[in-house]
Amino acid sequence: MNGTLTAVAGIEVGHHTDLAARTGCTVVLAPPDGCVASGFVLGPAPGSRESVLLTPDRTVDRVHAVLLSGGSAFGLAAADGVMRWLEEQGRGFDTGVARVPIVPAAVLYDLAVGSPSVRPGAADGYAAAAAASAAPVAMGRVGAGTGATVGKLRGPERAVASGLGCHVERVGGATVAALAVSNAVGNLVDPDTGALLAGVPGTLGMAAAEGFAAMPGANTTLVVVATDAPLTKSEARALSQSAHIGIARVTRPSHTPLDGDSAFVLSTCRGPTVPLATLSIAVQEVVARALVAGWRAALAD
Repeated sequence: MNGTLTAVAGIEVGHHTDLAARTGCTVVLAPPDGCVASGFVLGPAPGSRESVLLTPDRTVDRVHAVLLSGGSAFGLAAADGVMRWLEEQGRGFDTGVARVPIVPAAVLYDLAVGSPSVRPGAADGYAAAAAASAAPVAMGRVGAGTGATVGKLRGPERAVASGLGCHVERVGGATVAALAVSNAVGNLVDPDTGALLAGVPGTLGMAAAEGFAAMPGANTTLVVVATDAPLTKSEARALSQSAHIGIARVTRPSHTPLDGDSAFVLSTCRGPTVPLATLSIAVQEVVARALVAGWRAALAD
């Protein structure tokens, strides 16, 4: 049974991984006609591309891919390669004279764990898009999760390796899935018990505020949620806000001034209609468990 993002029919995922440099990128491909999509960015330290386009009042309501990348702001260049691959496939927003692929992107800071001079670029984004498939998504230290770490609130030297994870739930006949990477300042905790899973012992609750020494602008949680339940762009926006609740459920502390967290929601609109409130609960659940799954998979790498 496929328990990853590609359990949503029509969604494909591809990775580019550089284990030596501890960085990489991950591409989530929509079906050829795109997905209804929106997103929500929280935290003062994000690195993103096309995020404004995702707000409900903007003209374009469909995206053709989403890129998650390491390399900090340098990694946004990988989206150029994804666009080139999509253009070669004839995919994109039809402007009458050309098709322009819509590729929102978000990056995380991994320059301190591998080679700071090696960052995903256009060639790597192209390779990840070309490698995308509907097979179960590889998890752990792969793609955008290759250099991810958590538990940096006492400084980067106390960081614990994290990774890329997925989780799927089925509700009302629809499929709701998340792909997520935690590169947070905070610790990861069990979504059911609140017990510390990864990070610095003794730093939950107000204890986290004592001796806070995280690096500004170097911490991010990235999430892509996909579903086949039909959504409007406004509904996708609402669910992207719910995704941040999933982040907060397992990240302690979460959304600090030193974090930049991005959540995207995609709908293929191919499945049954499910009440938005029900989907909101499912989104919170899949995001929280995908973040933990990424850390668990990294432990096994």
